[in-house]
Amino acid sequence: MNRRDFLQGCAGVLGCQAMAGVLPPLGTGLAEAAGEGTAFSFEKLKEEARRAAEKPYLPRPSDLPAPLAALNWDQYQAIKYRPDHSLWRDKNLAFQIRLFHLGLYFKQAVRINEVVDGLAKPIVYSADLFDYGPNRFDAPLPPDLGFAGFRIHFQNDFELDLAAFLGASYFRATSGQKQYGLSARGLALDTGLSRPEEFPMFTAFWLERPAPGQTWLAVYALLDSESLSGAYSFRIYPGWALVMQIEAALYPRKPIERLGIAPLTSMFQCGENDRRAADDFRPEIHDSDGLSVWTGSGEWIWRPLINSPSLRVNSFLDDNPRGFGLLQRDREFNNYQDDGAFYHRRPSLWVEPVGQWGRGAVTLVEIPTEDETFDNIVAFWKPDRPVLAGQELNYSYRLHWCVEPPARPPLARVVATRLGVGGVVGRKRPYYSRKFVIDFAGGDLPMLSGKAPVEAVITASRGTVENVSARPLWEINGRRAIFDLKPQGPDPIDLRLYLGQGGATLTETWMYQWLPPKQ
Repeated sequence: MNRRDFLQGCAGVLGCQAMAGVLPPLGTGLAEAAGEGTAFSFEKLKEEARRAAEKPYLPRPSDLPAPLAALNWDQYQAIKYRPDHSLWRDKNLAFQIRLFHLGLYFKQAVRINEVVDGLAKPIVYSADLFDYGPNRFDAPLPPDLGFAGFRIHFQNDFELDLAAFLGASYFRATSGQKQYGLSARGLALDTGLSRPEEFPMFTAFWLERPAPGQTWLAVYALLDSESLSGAYSFRIYPGWALVMQIEAALYPRKPIERLGIAPLTSMFQCGENDRRAADDFRPEIHDSDGLSVWTGSGEWIWRPLINSPSLRVNSFLDDNPRGFGLLQRDREFNNYQDDGAFYHRRPSLWVEPVGQWGRGAVTLVEIPTEDETFDNIVAFWKPDRPVLAGQELNYSYRLHWCVEPPARPPLARVVATRLGVGGVVGRKRPYYSRKFVIDFAGGDLPMLSGKAPVEAVITASRGTVENVSARPLWEINGRRAIFDLKPQGPDPIDLRLYLGQGGATLTETWMYQWLPPKQ
């Protein structure tokens, strides 16, 4: 299964575009609860993952009952979990859990367990937990069918879910604007290589019952795939910015070429800088409009996203990164004109590493798409050191699902990137060039006079930069940098730009990779 087939089959499920896949079986041990329950802890889960990695990976073909496999989109959507059966509904707690049914693209069950006072018990499937709407089956569904995943509801509004875990190792959450958008994954393996990537999958979850008055939730997960197994701990803190504190212990079965830590998955079809697939009444269509990186040296980088005409992979080398994320900076409804998907409300997602991650690269993968139901953008951290069988790799980080990330550059930020035909209006263009227009706002820019000697500092990997200016843009209380690029050759051109004054840096660094058209 390649990435595009996977995403095409699974995007948009359950109204929040969650991803699905074929899930491998759960290893024996922790899920076999009996009597009063099985002792559970994160250390025991790590030991389970370590033992699993010492054995060959054994995938299991789907055994989804034929009536569920035959459901179409609308039929599957009609299956609803009964709110009056929500886990912990009768406990007067801050959280409730509702479960997803198997069917359609969700072909294999994940084991879901409740943990109370250190003892784990499986949550048992029953058809009585669900309202099947108009769906009718010739025979009763198997009594041990199981579940596809779960979603989390919070006390501020139990009717709206604030996070969901569904399919492969995908999960997503909302910010205070109560709108789903991009997704996160437990892990990415060989994403963006010439061969199909591998999709690790959460095969089991443990939900720890919160104490009365507790406003955070602990979730644990076992991850498995052909190349490795892993144990995950999530501490979820709802708020205007929902925060997930994540601990991951990974145990490779074999060497891995491209290990993606804290992977983020988003969609960019068209925007102000890229109108390649823009035959739509909406000016912009995207969950995220840029990659933000805060390097270990303190530099802030902004890389606008594009809907690349071909697979494109960019790496931003770093040592102990301070953070990175896929952000939705543009919050103006007028720039989207979408009153159904509400792209202007989509959350940003910021990764905050905890501890020393060492050398590596923030990696950005851009895949062409003509459909907004495809997630075509992936960003993750790739460690520099080799990943070999028998290792234990431990990573800690926080995910911030937010309107504004917790860390912001003290400098002016890029607020818009636009491209157009190069040259000077009204004059004959003797050769082909491309015009780049980058708007900056914030930082110290509002305090500068219009005559302040601000300059655009530009570097290009090839080609000639011409007609450079950095002039005031009073409408945003900032500055607009403009330049033309005369390309040289057909290869991609890497661009860097920031605004400076007297040797001082005024803005974050704008970076872009532009592919000249075929002449």
